[in-house]
Amino acid sequence: MQYRALGEQHARFRINAQHNLLVSPPLLLYGCDLTMRCLVTRINHKTLIVICAVFALITVLLWNKCSSENDLPLKNRPLLEFAPTPENEEENDQAPEPPPGSKDVNYEQIDCLINEDIIIKGRREGGEVFLPFSWVEKYFDVYGRLVQYDGMERFEFSHSYSRVYAQREPYHPDGVFMSFEGYNVEVRERVKCISGVEGVPISTQWGPQGYFYPIQIAQYGLSHYSKNLTEKPPDLRIYGISEEKEGGSSSWVIPNCCTLSKVQDHGRSGIIYHFGSPENSDGVTLIMDNAKDFVLTFDVKFMTNGSVSVVLETTEKGPPYIIHYITSTLLISFKDREVIYGIGPRATWSTFSRDLVTDLRKGVGLSNTKVVKSTKIMPRHVVQLVLRGSGYISNITVSSTAHMAAFFAASDWLLHNQDEHGGWPIRVTRKLGEGFKSLEPGWYSAMAQGQAMSTLVRAYLTTHNPAYLSAAIRALSPFKRTSEQRGVKATFMNKYDWYEEYPTTPSSFVLNGFIYSLIGLYDVAETAGNKLGREAGILFNQGLDSLKAMLPLFDTGSGTVYDLRHFTLGVAPNLARWDYHTTHINQLQLLNSIDSAPIFKDYVKRWKTYLKGGRAKHN
Repeated sequence: MQYRALGEQHARFRINAQHNLLVSPPLLLYGCDLTMRCLVTRINHKTLIVICAVFALITVLLWNKCSSENDLPLKNRPLLEFAPTPENEEENDQAPEPPPGSKDVNYEQIDCLINEDIIIKGRREGGEVFLPFSWVEKYFDVYGRLVQYDGMERFEFSHSYSRVYAQREPYHPDGVFMSFEGYNVEVRERVKCISGVEGVPISTQWGPQGYFYPIQIAQYGLSHYSKNLTEKPPDLRIYGISEEKEGGSSSWVIPNCCTLSKVQDHGRSGIIYHFGSPENSDGVTLIMDNAKDFVLTFDVKFMTNGSVSVVLETTEKGPPYIIHYITSTLLISFKDREVIYGIGPRATWSTFSRDLVTDLRKGVGLSNTKVVKSTKIMPRHVVQLVLRGSGYISNITVSSTAHMAAFFAASDWLLHNQDEHGGWPIRVTRKLGEGFKSLEPGWYSAMAQGQAMSTLVRAYLTTHNPAYLSAAIRALSPFKRTSEQRGVKATFMNKYDWYEEYPTTPSSFVLNGFIYSLIGLYDVAETAGNKLGREAGILFNQGLDSLKAMLPLFDTGSGTVYDLRHFTLGVAPNLARWDYHTTHINQLQLLNSIDSAPIFKDYVKRWKTYLKGGRAKHN
């Protein structure tokens, strides 16, 4: 009965509650409690739903924001620095990967105001600004180029364009001269040609007419001497022999109007041919058919005027080029694919050696200016050799090089052209710069004297012919005379003896020329011995002491100066180009192998840093 009564009361509560009717007090308390519980339950569900909805909304918004940032162009994104931490480097042993998309860089153009003076166009990527290298190169005097490397293109930058060579070993007068095995004097644009008469360079350094310049001639000899010591023996092919020999061939073509016969000369080795051919004929022809090497050498003696001509197929389309070597004093000419060199009368036996590549290119590039015109032409094939006139020829070869022939051409020129004062006078006017008096033709150069001595000493050590050593010793005479006395000696601050490359008034104190003269003095002193070489040794030691005392004057803190005109003239310093700066370093390295004074080692070390942008410390 009680359960039933309670059920009925509950039923009445539900009915009354739905109709908002008043109920009795006992039932009111029970109904209120039940209602509050339902309300709390309802509120908790709503709050949870709202929280979930808000969280979902925030998540969607953040997702969309991240996605939209990834779609922004790179120039609108903030730059991030991906600096590796020590921990990462230790764990991965490599720098972190760059961010995705970093290869697709977009730049925007920006005006760059330089020194509040000029505006140039640059490019900007975020906080980075890039200037055109064409401007950087000129402004900072630096160097760069695009190159192919392992199939990829890259940009190579350098603070200087010249290099320092390692000193191989202690310097010796019979060894390689500095780094001259890398010199190619004959290809210089201010070498007009190699004289057919003398076999040495004709310079246009200070005038288009061409003249013999002793410095260039000595360098020509020293470079080929050094190449001979550092390169492999040349490939050689012998021509004009009737017997079948290894590497040899014989193929003469003799027209009816011409003659060719073998003769004997007990004073000479090899097969000698006597040839006769009218000047207006096709000539006696030797088929050569060589597409590998281009240095032609033969022994020749002409009985009449005549010529030796070489027919060349080249990289240019069309008829072949012909180089004529004629018995004349003509220097060089070029017309209609024919280059002509005069070789003198050649009335006695002489060895004739020519680099056909050089002779062809100098002919094609011939000009009336100081500079030989640039040309890309190259010989591809030595077709044939043609003889005209009457004379004798033997020992015909084509080889890859003939370095010692070039060396002795220079040595013999120096031997035969030394004057009564022991010097090699320079026959052109030279003005070193504003403020210096011009050097009139006939002046001597300590650098010419020094490099000539180094050449002659090597010729003596190779042949043991005393004439070469005697000429080198006679070359000491200008070192004992001042500029005013037509010598090369100057004095700095009334104390230090200096040997002038250019004996100017006032003195110029050129560094590289002075050191070259010291090397020549050392070569003579070491080779001539205590008695004959004593004077050279004294001059060398005096000069070396001056160099040690004056070397700091040539250091700018970021490079070197070429001379000391800023002292003698009171003008701006004459900064050395990088090739001269590296020459200074190479020279000091050589001297350090002779004299172990710490100053040479210290300056070599410091001057090397300048080549990579190093500078002396500031205050």
